[in-house]
Order: sequence, then structure tokens, then C-alpha cells
Amino acid sequence: MTADAELKPASPEVKRYQRQKITAALANATLSLIWMVVLGFFLGPHCADWLGPQRWLRLLAAAAVFGVSLEVLTFPLAYYSGFVLEHRYQLSNQTLSGWLWKRVKGYLIGGVLGLTLVCGLYAVVWLTGAWWWLWATAGWLGVTLILGRLLPVLILPIFYKVTRLEDASLLERFKKLTHGTTLAIEGVYELHLSQETKKANAALAGLGNTRRVLLGDTLLQQFTPEEIEVVFAHEVGHHVHHHMPKSIAIRIIFTLLGFALTHELLTVCAPRLGYADFDDPAALPLLFFFLTIVALVWVPLQNALSRCHERQADRYALEQTKNTAAYRSAFIKLAKMNKSDPDPHPMIAFFFYDHPPIRERLASADVVSV
Repeated sequence: MTADAELKPASPEVKRYQRQKITAALANATLSLIWMVVLGFFLGPHCADWLGPQRWLRLLAAAAVFGVSLEVLTFPLAYYSGFVLEHRYQLSNQTLSGWLWKRVKGYLIGGVLGLTLVCGLYAVVWLTGAWWWLWATAGWLGVTLILGRLLPVLILPIFYKVTRLEDASLLERFKKLTHGTTLAIEGVYELHLSQETKKANAALAGLGNTRRVLLGDTLLQQFTPEEIEVVFAHEVGHHVHHHMPKSIAIRIIFTLLGFALTHELLTVCAPRLGYADFDDPAALPLLFFFLTIVALVWVPLQNALSRCHERQADRYALEQTKNTAAYRSAFIKLAKMNKSDPDPHPMIAFFFYDHPPIRERLASADVVSV
């Protein structure tokens, strides 16, 4: 039986859900860019003197105004996409208070982290001048490596309950799959998602001795041991193929080019708009506007790289488990539980999907099993 015969086309409900999620994401991005333009090109130059002569105070004030105003402006869209739509399509278990509390925790963690990174970035700018983009790239790498190690052990548990997987029969299966790799069996954890969502998910997270596989409790509860084994093998595939360090290496290049291009744009535009220079802290919204534009250009390329890595991990899972039936049934379940569109428009998949569409992933099983 072919993969096409096993998976039905998306229902009108799934199509509608995906369309509304993408529309909300695009609206959020568009609104954010418009507000950056308003602040960076129009309001910022006229308000620069209001922030005072001390550049650190100017930076803190600019960061507070920019961050708070942007969050207030986009909050309705975040609520619509993250709470209203998820409940409308029976995908969420969250209460409104639970959703709001998670946002508050995000503000507390993200606000402190974001402000620290902004201050660090401008410290680099003021210390290194026209070469800031080179040093900022090195700083970005350092922050990425530190956060990569801290994410699964310090940051993730703030938002989700994470416990060590105790299922002996599953661990025995996993032990066989990790034999000959450097992924320790002690690194398998259960991510308790069911308090918030009905969706299933799994991930490889962490760097060095914090590297671990995270399996959602929704997946563990509703998938058969064979299907879970396939999903786990997929995550092992990411580890075996060194996808995380490869992704970081590619992003270093993107980040270097992005910072360098942003510097050139700031150097030309900031003085003409009325800022003291490219390093004027009042031009913070302008800096983020250019960084965002550059990042949007790289997104399709990053997604293409991610899809390539996912295909490699899929193939690894098929070759190691030799269970195409479990592979197919696992991805069909994922599509149904997450209301994924198995046949998105190619342009939608190109710009927005960091995983191959489900139909394509199922078809790969036919190729490997031949």
C-alpha cells in the first residue's frame, strides 16, 4: 500500500486552521515591521533628545519603549493565534489564566534576557566601533552555545514539567537504537505537554552533557511502542548526523552577513534620519528593523536546510528500525493530532515549513523500503 493511499487529503477544517495560523503570523510580522518603521524612521529621530545625554540611560529607555510598545501592539494577535484558534479547533487544554501566566513568565525571562543581550550588543558597538558586526557575531556564537546548554535544564522546566522517562520497556528499545552512538540513554525525558495542548511533539535539545531527547507525554500516551521507537530513532538521527552543530555553523555565516549588512544600512541611514550616528541608542528600533529584514531574507534558506536535516533523520529512523508500517502510522497520527496539512501549497511549504510536508515524509518510506 502506498503512502498516498494511507493518508487522506486535509479536511476543510485543517485547511482553515492552517490558513488562519499563517495569516495571524504574517499579520504579526507585518504589524511589527510597520511599528519599527514608525519608531525608527519617524518618531525616533524627534524623540532622541527626550532620552537624555547619558547613553546607557538612553539605551534603557529606548529598549523599554520599543519592547513594551511592540508587545502591547501585537498582544491581540498573539492571543488570537495562541489561545483563541487553539481552542476553536480543539487543540488546547489551557485555561485563560494558564495562558496568561505563561506569557508573564515569558516576559520575565525574555525581558531580562532580551535587555541583557541589547546592552551587550551596544557595549560591543561602543567598544569596537565600525567593526562591531564582527565581534557581535562572536558574541552571538557564545550566547548560542550557553543558551543551548541551559535550555533543557534551566529554561524549559520553567515553562513545562520535565521528568526522566521511567518506562523500562521503552528504555530497552532506545538503548538498542543508541548503541554505537554517543547519545546516552540517560538523556531521554518526558515533556509534559498535555496540560496545555493535545498536540504531540518530540525534540533533540541541549549541547554537550545537557544533550537529551524530549518526548511529549501526549505522544507517549497515544502512540504504540513501535511508533515511539520510530520517533526516537528520528531524534537519534539528528544527533548522529550532527545537525545541531551544522546548523550553528551555517547560522554563524548568516549572522555575520546579517550584522555586516545591518551596519552598512545603519551607517548610511541613521545620520540622514537625524540620529547622532549609527551607534545612537535612540536608533534601536531602526537597528531591529534592519536586522529583521535581513533575517526574513534568510528564513527560507534556513527552512530549506532544516527540511534537509529532517529528511536525513527520517531516513535514519527507517534504516535503523526497518519498520515502515510504524513509521507511516506514526506520521499519520502526528498529522491528525497536530491538524497538519499533508499537502500544503509548494510556496507555503517553501517559506513557512521547517519540516517536509507529511505526504512527502510518508513517500520517503516507499523509497527506503524498496
